[in-house]
Amino acid sequence: MMTGIGASKGFGIGKIVMIQDVDLVIHDTPVSDPEAELTRFSQAVDTFVHRTEKMAAEIRTRVGEKEAEILEGHIIMLQDPAMSDGVADGIKEGLTAERAFSNVCDMFIGVFSMAEDELTKQRATDVEDIRSRMLKILLHVEEVDIRNVPPHTILVAKDLTPSMTVGISKENVVGILTEVGGYTSHSAILARALGIPAVLSLADITTKAKDGMEAVCDGESGTVILSPTDAEKKDYEEKRLAYLEQMKALKEFFGKPTLTADNTSVELVCNIGKPGDATAVLEASGEGVGLFRTEFLFMDRDTIPTEEEQFQAYKEVAEKLSGKPVIIRTLDVGGDKEIPYLHLPKEDNPFLGYRAIRVCLDQKDMYRIQLRALLRASAYGKIRIMIPMITCIEELRGAKDLLEELKEELRSQSISFDENIPVGVMIETPAAVMIADLLAKEADFFSIGTNDLTQYIMAVDRGNAHVANLYSHYNPAVLRAIKHVIACGKKEGIMVGMCGEAAADSRLIPLLLSYGLQEFSVSATSVLATRATISKWDKASADALAKEVAALLTKEEVESCLKKNVR
Repeated sequence: MMTGIGASKGFGIGKIVMIQDVDLVIHDTPVSDPEAELTRFSQAVDTFVHRTEKMAAEIRTRVGEKEAEILEGHIIMLQDPAMSDGVADGIKEGLTAERAFSNVCDMFIGVFSMAEDELTKQRATDVEDIRSRMLKILLHVEEVDIRNVPPHTILVAKDLTPSMTVGISKENVVGILTEVGGYTSHSAILARALGIPAVLSLADITTKAKDGMEAVCDGESGTVILSPTDAEKKDYEEKRLAYLEQMKALKEFFGKPTLTADNTSVELVCNIGKPGDATAVLEASGEGVGLFRTEFLFMDRDTIPTEEEQFQAYKEVAEKLSGKPVIIRTLDVGGDKEIPYLHLPKEDNPFLGYRAIRVCLDQKDMYRIQLRALLRASAYGKIRIMIPMITCIEELRGAKDLLEELKEELRSQSISFDENIPVGVMIETPAAVMIADLLAKEADFFSIGTNDLTQYIMAVDRGNAHVANLYSHYNPAVLRAIKHVIACGKKEGIMVGMCGEAAADSRLIPLLLSYGLQEFSVSATSVLATRATISKWDKASADALAKEVAALLTKEEVESCLKKNVR
């Protein structure tokens, strides 16, 4: 038995197919014509871009927009001047295109690998994938093709790169095992999107596993059994069938209202990043959008999106949702979200620096464009505007004052908009928690962003392995903050929702119901499971559990208590 990271739930029982890439040998022959070599490299880039665009289109159709963006990100990285200029310099110094490109990739991989946060480390894997595919183009080597593996296949690889996943058939592949990768790695994200059980970070799996060997893959516990006994196969087959029954049972909640066991209605909505994601909301029977992250409209381009471009994007979501609520968060840049053309200063601690509403109120011309677009789009649906990273009343008032100016401007131009468009606050800083009672008097709604809120309350960089154990929304400090915010909202009669990961946590849901949370915003893939969990709890039993948790002192005690009470 081996244990790794359970990255995609489910149980796979089948035979192993080893994915072994060919060795890419670079011949360091002197370059006599640098211009010709530069042309050869440029042609290889064009080929890479063309192939990757086709892959992204296929992934978009088969899996989804978010997953396609992973591959599209490879194009952006390859075309980044920092990479292409470095290759050109190497070629001019007499290196082959292959060697110059490989050297530049080594440099980027080294930088990204030394990062403490998991998201930046993941970029090293992306560069590895880009390098491998580019070298194959330059060296005329065929890509690994896993389209035609037989049914009941468990794939084993050192790492499953995003480009490899394009060929995976959900009908034939029942499990994925890799030697590297974590829960947030792209291989994990793609495995979850495809619904294939996956266990990653299995030490020496590529040497211990053999082609044709039988194996069992438990994507929840992270357990893998090579050459299982008949009894073990029978045991896991029963678990697999039970899991499929659970998934089937969730389908009964499709299109149903979101009600507690004692028929209290709550709103179950979705988080999205692009207008196209609105389709997934409807397909999952989400009741609206609880968070539209607008910064993605500003990325992967060289200039600020125009008012018309933004208007069309917001209008598209509003119309697709046909009167369902759509909460749109204004631009949240800085921190971990960089947009080069905004020329934001490099900061030692960007999460405590120039970001979100601080940038917007400082660069009002840019903010006015977004707010005008939002107001115009509000004529086409039930749009609500949410302001991120609020730490004081002045910031909320600054945004509302700008909105009032723009409303007057639109009236004078006879342009329609929702005169009573709600303006809310994303509660994600300790300051916002402490003045939640004051903010509730001026905001139309709250949405608790537990990801950043947990990080800020616990003073923890969640990507830092030395302190990552402290990053938990089960910590009593975080739970007290959530309870306080909801109480302040209830007192002033405003809606309080949650758009962080905690909203979909089946263990935490009864506490949130007890506290009085009115809106749960989750990923589209979590809608049915969240609705099912909510349906199992009534107010009295949720309150009893909340009372028990309130007496506990540590996150371990809280987590253990909630785990025992999962329904």
